[in-house]
Amino acid sequence: MDEAATTGDIFITATGVKDVVVERHFKKMKDGAIVCNTGHYDCELNLHHLKKLSTSVREIRADNEEYTLKDGRRIYVLAQGRLVNLAAAEGHPSEVMDMSFANQFMSQLRLADAHKKGKRLQNKVYDISAEQDQEIARVKLKTMGLSIDKLTPEQVKYLSDYSAGT
Repeated sequence: MDEAATTGDIFITATGVKDVVVERHFKKMKDGAIVCNTGHYDCELNLHHLKKLSTSVREIRADNEEYTLKDGRRIYVLAQGRLVNLAAAEGHPSEVMDMSFANQFMSQLRLADAHKKGKRLQNKVYDISAEQDQEIARVKLKTMGLSIDKLTPEQVKYLSDYSAGT
């Protein structure tokens, strides 16, 4: 970030770590730089530091604030430093979220079933099976009155062959 601050026009944090953009970075940014966060909470951009460097803050449109620095440069902050994809956009559509929640629920059922059967699982992350994910997608499409083509054997082979198409 120390290097990027002097050359970038748009900064999007996506780290999940606090203080990714701090006072020394804001001091180096170009006039008109845009900063936003899509990582985690609203702590990646240290807006207390930016406010300290500024003479004024004004909302120029919904979810877009202009910080005017003491030297006259302006830095634009989207969604008040909150998760821009949720706070300033449509976020994750319910059509996507319900499939995510269905996968989480089905995974919990799988864990409960394993526990009920006395199966001891390792303390690790388990992938959701492709079959589970595809079944949830099929059900979702069916509820929407839609269907999807099945891949041909050639398409399946192509997807698993890293050298195809090169």
